[in-house]
Amino acid sequence: MIKHLLEFLRELEQNNNRDWFQQNKGRYDALKKGHLAIVQQLIDRIALFDEEIAGIEAKDCLFRIYRDIRFSPNKLPYKTHIGAYIAARGGRNSPRSGYYLHLEAGNSFLSGGLWMPDPKLLKMVRQDIYDHIDEFLAIIENPSFRALYSTLEGETLKRMPAGFPPDFEHGEILRHKDFCVSTPKPDAFFLADDWIDQAAASYKILLPFTRFLNYTVDEYTGNSV
Repeated sequence: MIKHLLEFLRELEQNNNRDWFQQNKGRYDALKKGHLAIVQQLIDRIALFDEEIAGIEAKDCLFRIYRDIRFSPNKLPYKTHIGAYIAARGGRNSPRSGYYLHLEAGNSFLSGGLWMPDPKLLKMVRQDIYDHIDEFLAIIENPSFRALYSTLEGETLKRMPAGFPPDFEHGEILRHKDFCVSTPKPDAFFLADDWIDQAAASYKILLPFTRFLNYTVDEYTGNSV
């Protein structure tokens, strides 16, 4: 099924217009239904090692393929990827660190963490990393983690954020605006019979990273799972 979904996305990239999409809407709907079932399998697989994910439904994790073009100079109406964010308390709308699946012909990846947290949460995450830097480093420098997720991604500040010593040894970490990591996967990865197991194994390595971040998120939101 993933093979056909990637083929559809590749064709959409070449025909990103409403006429083509409407002509292929039935095809997309069938592929989306099949993909929802696959994402549900992945959710259930992740829940075996992260109990907070149990009970989440795939329909709450999948992002729309339609782009919001109201304030964008790019007026192409459709995304050329399919994303699913698997996280407790809201799926794709959750403030928590979770597990992201990105399917795009030639540019698929698995990732996790916090992307674009609001300023107050971002400040709290930085403070918790600063206060527990040895614990955070032990997570991101673990050889198994490094083998898949080699570096923190996203935008960074040019200078240390306010409130932190400018000579802090690991200032490059605190300058991040996002706390995400990812591992790229070729299309062939998703054609293997056991790709869901392989993806779940990759996500399992993220668990300590996710739990570290979610301790702060839950403190910020005043909630616990």
